[in-house]
Amino acid sequence: MTTQTHAGTWKLGDLTVNRVGFGAMRLTGSAAFDLGASRDRERSVAVLRRAVELGVNHVDTASYYFSRLLSANELINRALSPYPDDLVIATKVWAGRDPSGEWAWAAPGQLRGQVEENLRQLGRDHLDVVNLRIPPSRATGSIAEHFGALAGLREAGLVRHLGLSNATPAHLAEAQEIAPVVCVQNAYTVGAPAGEQEFLRACGEQGIAYVPFFTIAGAGRERGAVAAEPESVRAVARAHGATPAQVRLAWTLRQGPHVLVIPGTGDPGHLAENVAAGALRLTGEDLARLEGGTDVTRRD
Repeated sequence: MTTQTHAGTWKLGDLTVNRVGFGAMRLTGSAAFDLGASRDRERSVAVLRRAVELGVNHVDTASYYFSRLLSANELINRALSPYPDDLVIATKVWAGRDPSGEWAWAAPGQLRGQVEENLRQLGRDHLDVVNLRIPPSRATGSIAEHFGALAGLREAGLVRHLGLSNATPAHLAEAQEIAPVVCVQNAYTVGAPAGEQEFLRACGEQGIAYVPFFTIAGAGRERGAVAAEPESVRAVARAHGATPAQVRLAWTLRQGPHVLVIPGTGDPGHLAENVAAGALRLTGEDLARLEGGTDVTRRD
């Protein structure tokens, strides 16, 4: 029995994925969105190929994951094309970066261009899942115009399924009035706020996948994991002979069968540890310790 078998599967619409996936953000550099330094191209390609060998069939990416020399989408294309039949690639639009690295947010009419950019880089004729990445400025505003434009691209056959990223329950309710939503992708880890925990449960009740990011990074966020782990996480890791990252992933998977994790790394050793976390079984005592402890992470 593989670690992926232990973790189980979930469906993104009609697409079945293993619950331990892979996030591509860190393939291009040691720090996300850093144009100054790039990872070794062949090592990143090898990590992607090894991920698939370990049973990963859900890869999360975006066209704005790039460094000075590397693009995550193009690395995925080089490493995995022709793509395995069961591989599901999810990407994000609305957010974007120009070649200098400056951020820009697309108007509804520009979303098609962003989708086509992902298609070109990935070498695909359609995208499996596209998440609408909601900007902080729309935390309490309407997303109907943007999500409606994305729903139109789904109707045109460029996109198979739709999701939301950095969303609230109000965003989800508004989107569902326009088109089906198969996943919600939000920041979530040990110590997440009660409101986000409730949102996670509500997604499960509706059959919607909840896909956390920053599960391992915690307070490090785009910078990656930080050294200052709370004692609750370190103690559980010691008890199982595991790493704190594995404990965070195992705890996250315990939050519901609809929860998918997408840890990212450019290190082959860390990749193997992340996938192995799917087989880590936490006890009731472990869960009580983790949920009673204080984490260094809070959602913005």
